Amino acid sequence: MANANGSANGGFEPDVKVRAKEFRIGCIGAGMIMAECHLAAYKEADFPVVAIASRTRANAQKVADRWSIPTVHDTPEKLIEDTQVEIIDLAFPPDQQPALIRHALKQPHVKAILAQKPLALSLDEARKLRDEAKAAGKILSVNQNMRYDQSMRVLKQIIEQGALGEIVFAQIDMHAIPHWQGFLEEYDRLTLSNMSVHHLDALRFLFGDPDEITTLTRKDPRTTFDHSDGIVVSTLRFPSGVLALSLEDVWSGPRQEGYKDDQHITWRVEGTLGTAKGTIGWPTGTASTLSYASATTTGGEWVSPSWETMWFPHAFIGVMEQLQHALKSDEAPALTVADNVKTMALIEAGYRSIAEGRTVRLSEIAID
Repeated sequence: MANANGSANGGFEPDVKVRAKEFRIGCIGAGMIMAECHLAAYKEADFPVVAIASRTRANAQKVADRWSIPTVHDTPEKLIEDTQVEIIDLAFPPDQQPALIRHALKQPHVKAILAQKPLALSLDEARKLRDEAKAAGKILSVNQNMRYDQSMRVLKQIIEQGALGEIVFAQIDMHAIPHWQGFLEEYDRLTLSNMSVHHLDALRFLFGDPDEITTLTRKDPRTTFDHSDGIVVSTLRFPSGVLALSLEDVWSGPRQEGYKDDQHITWRVEGTLGTAKGTIGWPTGTASTLSYASATTTGGEWVSPSWETMWFPHAFIGVMEQLQHALKSDEAPALTVADNVKTMALIEAGYRSIAEGRTVRLSEIAID
C-alpha cells in the first residue's frame, strides 16, 4: 500500500546515506553475524575490509574466501596489531570482548573500535571501557544495530514530525530464537543482558532515558541448560509520561519437528493523534514493516511506507557508516560508548528489579 504522498516511502529515509567509506576495517569473528550481516553490508556499501581473524584460522579463511578479504590472521590479537587496520570491527562474545578492546586501544594505528552489545557482562566493566577509550583518545562505538532497522528509523521520523501527537504507550514484543548465540548458555545473565538490550536501547532511541524500570522473569522449561532470566518482561516509565513494554521470549516453541512455529517480532506506538505499528522482519528473513494512521497527516487513513532493504544485513551499513563519518568529520559518532553505558545501566536496573522484586529508578544506578 502506498503512503499518503503516493510514493513508496513518503519522503522518509529508512536507510542512511553513505558519507564516508575510506577507513580500512579489520574484522574479528567469523560467525553468523559477521559472515551474513557485517560483511554483506560492507560489501554493498563498498567499505574496505582488509583483514579478518577468528578463534580458528580455518573459519576465518572460509569467510575471507567468501568475501574476498585479502589478509587472514591466526589470532584476533595479531589482527589488532596489523598496522594496515584503522577500524577494529568486533563480533565476539561479550566475556571476551573487553580484553580485545583494551588491546586495540594500545595500538597507535587503530583509530576506532566497533564493539558488539552488550559491551561487557557488567555495567562496571562497561564504564571502565568508556573511560579507557576516552583516555586513549580513540572512538569506541557500540553496535546497537536495531536503531538502524528501517521501521525504527521511519518510526523515529514520524514521531519527530509530530504525526502521532503526544506519545502515550509503546510496546516491543519478541517471540523468536537467536539460533547463532549458543555461547549464551555459559552466562549467568541471559535474555535481559543479551536480547532485551536491543529493545531497551531502541526505546531509549525513540523516547530518551526512562525514569524507572520494572522487570519480571521466569525460567523457560523449553531450554536444556540452567538459567534464571529466560522469558523477560520489562515495563519502563519515561519523564514524558510514556509507558513502554518490552517482552522477550527467545526460546519460542514448541520446537519439535513438525511443529509450525510463528516466530515474530512486533511493535506498536500509540499517541494522542495517531498510532504506528509494525514488524521486525529478521525472524522470517523479510523486510521490516510499518503502518501508521494520523489524524493530522494522513487524514485518519492507514498508510504503509515501504522499502526493499532489511534489518539483517542492511542496518549494519548504518552502524559502520556512522563510525566512518565520525572519523572523517572529527565529530562524535551517533552510537557513542557513553550513550551505550546508559543502556547498560538500564539493563543493570532491570536485574536489580528482578532480584529485589520492585520498581527501580534509574537514578539509583551510578554511571559516572
